Amino acid sequence: MSADGMTLGRAIAKARKELGLSQKELAARVMKEEGGGPISPQYLNDIEHDRRSPSSSHLIREFSGILNIPEDYL
Repeated sequence: MSADGMTLGRAIAKARKELGLSQKELAARVMKEEGGGPISPQYLNDIEHDRRSPSSSHLIREFSGILNIPEDYL
């Protein structure tokens, strides 16, 4: 949890909604490690509800770039 009380999942959900993206749309843009396909909407839902954490720093970079959130904030 960040200093302002925002969890990783809530930060991702908030930024996604501000950009007007659905979970399905964001999941389709977030790519797994090189050569992998996109993450599933269910995996994104689990992340946003703090049931799971991104499995790698690669995914943090993906979310950061797509949602325009600094990596160190996530």
